[in-house]
Parts: sequence; structure tokens; C-alpha cells
Amino acid sequence: MTFKTRLQLSTMMLFQYFIWGCWYVTMGNYLMKTLHFDGNQVGHAYSTFAIAAMISPFFVGMIADKYFATERLLGVLHLIGAGLLFAVSEVQSFGSFYVLLLAYTLCYTPTIALSNSLTFSQMKDPGADFPSVRVLGTIGWIIAGLTIGFLGIEDSALFFKMASALSVVLGLYSFTMPHVPPKKDERQKTFSEILGLDALKLFKEKDFAIMILSSVLISIPLMFYYSFTNAFLNESGMVNAAGKMTMGQMSEIIFLLVMPFFFKRLGVKKMILIAMAAWISRYILFAYGNNELLVWMFYLGIIFHGICYDFFFITGQIYVDKRAPSKLRNSAQGLITFATYGLGFYLGSRASGFIVNMYVIGDNLHDWKTIWYIPAGFSVFVLLFFGFFFKDKVKA
Repeated sequence: MTFKTRLQLSTMMLFQYFIWGCWYVTMGNYLMKTLHFDGNQVGHAYSTFAIAAMISPFFVGMIADKYFATERLLGVLHLIGAGLLFAVSEVQSFGSFYVLLLAYTLCYTPTIALSNSLTFSQMKDPGADFPSVRVLGTIGWIIAGLTIGFLGIEDSALFFKMASALSVVLGLYSFTMPHVPPKKDERQKTFSEILGLDALKLFKEKDFAIMILSSVLISIPLMFYYSFTNAFLNESGMVNAAGKMTMGQMSEIIFLLVMPFFFKRLGVKKMILIAMAAWISRYILFAYGNNELLVWMFYLGIIFHGICYDFFFITGQIYVDKRAPSKLRNSAQGLITFATYGLGFYLGSRASGFIVNMYVIGDNLHDWKTIWYIPAGFSVFVLLFFGFFFKDKVKA
């Protein structure tokens, strides 16, 4: 891979995740504080991404790969998404907001797989080269949070407009990317292959079934963090909450780098149990912290995101790769992605919105201490379930 190609791919990743980071973290605060949506409505809004994540594999696997050049489809989807994001920023009724956001996420989620596919197509050794390119995506997410916090636009629709403008830039830029023609000569994938349903036969193995079920269950409390942490921190009086939340992505990078060290010594089960324990600790820290002397508890809870995400999701993907036979590995990865980013995130979005709506104590005020107890308690249940029933020992 030439330096020019690496620069192109890295720039694409930077913008790809900058756009996502612009609106995903701060949307809950904007909806509750500015548009006065209730918790259920915020949960519905965040569930659009999960719905799109369940639908987009069909689009990418059965249509995009077969009929369209990757870079052109990537450009078109981002340009359409730019228009939809701008429209999202202009509406104030929940019905219109939900429909437009769902339409946008249906455009955006396929671009995640398409950008990865385009990147892989330019690499001789993706295992060695991909991380150094993909890390620009995390950096893009961090820059987005810092920019929004610096500009102080967490309460306004300007972050949607900023994401819209950047979508236009990335859409046009995509047409300059290396050409990846449609794969017309390949056998068309079936629905079961795309969704990973071929891997369902692995459910005959108890430990594999427990891993997938635990992945769905632990994704539910995760959505409390994604959907409502920014609103919680702003309600607690924290200044530049979006910028400070980027500490979570910074810790992601650090823990991703040290994962091989821990994985070799601890193995799959202990790594995942540590992640679940961090999940519990994060919500307890949020419940008992404040924006004064105990503000360090808020910061520590944010920093725990690196352990929560990397030690569970990355370890789970490694486990699936090692556990599944070679002919089922792609299907197995599709299954765990569908289970977490699709089903788990959808259930988590709806559950978190319902719970937050139960504990309203005033105008734009919530009983956050009680709210955080619920994902903490649910995480305890998942930890005990996984710790007791999962016995598989996969060599690191």
C-alpha cells in the first residue's frame, strides 16, 4: 500500500467517525433539554441506529457488493445522508425527527461496512495494516467531541448541521478514493449467510450460545451510557461534557494497545468478567459522584469505557473467530454483530428510554442515582450468569 493510498484511507476513516461522533453522543441532551422530548422518545431516537444496523447487512451483502462500485456508493450515501441530517436539524416534532433520523441511519450504517471493505481491498495484510488506519476513526470521534464542547453547541442543532456539512465533504471525497468494482463474478450471498444464521448451528455448543446471549444482554446497559450520559453530565452542571466524554475514546485506544498483554495472561473468560465488573463500577461511580468534590468519579466512569468496550466486544469477536470453524467464521462474526449492534442496542435503547422516563422529578430533572442503579444491577446479573455458566477455555 502506497503512502498516498494510506493517507486517503486514513482521511476517509477520520471523517467517517467524526460525522458519527458529531451527533450520536450529544443527541440525547439536545432532545431532552432543547426539544423537550421525554426519555421514551430519546430511547426511540437512539433505536433507529440499531434498526438500521439490523437492516444494512442485507443492503451491503446482497445489493451493494454485487451491483455498485464501493467508493461511488459510499459517496452517494453520504451525500443523501447530508441532506437528511440537515433536515433533522430543522424539525422539532418527534414524529418528523424520528422518521428523518431513521432514514439517515439507514444511509449511514452501510457506510461503516463499505468503508471497511474499501480499506481491506487496498491492503495486502489487513491484520497488520488495518488497525493503524482504523485508529484515525477513533481520533475523528475524539476531535468531534472536543470541537462540540469547545464551541458550546451541545444544546443546539448546530452539531447536526456540522455533521451534515462534513457528510457533503466526505461524500465528494469518496469519489476520489481507489476504485473497487462490484463483485459480479462472486456467488450471491444468501440471507442466512449475511445475517450469520449459518452460525446458529454453533448454538449446539453451550458455551458459544452463552457468549452470544451474554453479548445481547450486556449491550442493554451499554445503551444507558451512549444514550444518556451526556444529558446526565449536563444536568449535573458539567461544562464541556462532550469534550470530557472523549476521555472514553482515548482510553479505548490505550486499552486496545494493552489487550494482547492481558489476553495472553488472562484468557477470554477473565477478560470478559473484568469488562462486566467495569460496567458495574462505571454506573456506581455515576450514581454517587457529583460535579464538585466527587467529580473524579464522573471522570473515572468515563475512562472505564475503554475497559468496558475493548475487553468485552473485542474479546468476544476474538472468541467467535477462534471457536467457529473456518467456513463459518464470517457468518459467526455477522451473528455477533447482529446480536450486539442490532438486537442488543435496540433493546437497550428502548429500555434506557423507558427507565429514564420513569424517574423524572422536575422540569428537565431526573433521579439519576436511581436510574444508574438499574443498569448496574442488570450488569451484575449478566456477570453472574456468564461467570457461572461459561466454562469454555480458549487458548489466547
